[in-house]
Amino acid sequence: MYDHVGLTVSDLERSRAFYAAALAPLGITELVRHDNFIGFGREHPQFWIGAGAPAQPSPRTHVAFSAVTRLEVDAFWHAAIAKGGSDHGAPGLRAHYHPHYYGAFVLDPDGHNIEAVCHRPA
Repeated sequence: MYDHVGLTVSDLERSRAFYAAALAPLGITELVRHDNFIGFGREHPQFWIGAGAPAQPSPRTHVAFSAVTRLEVDAFWHAAIAKGGSDHGAPGLRAHYHPHYYGAFVLDPDGHNIEAVCHRPA
């Protein structure tokens, strides 16, 4: 469990548009906006992006968002790809994690590995 996560991005507006589209299918929206950072969440901001010069993602930077259904995972992946994300693992079962692990992975505009996952059976 986490309280909140923040990522540094190189272009705040480009990343805002990407995350607004990618996270909408999961019921996650922009809740807070300041000059140099934006907070997204369902009830309160838990995912933050902030302007930096330039973003320095590491291969270990990974954020996974929970999805209620597999259809939400699919919609997340399609929305993220449509907004400039790069495919890093199309929607599908990842049985090596557990039998019902259904996830999709994209790289955001700065190379961060972003995932949506549903742990429920089909």
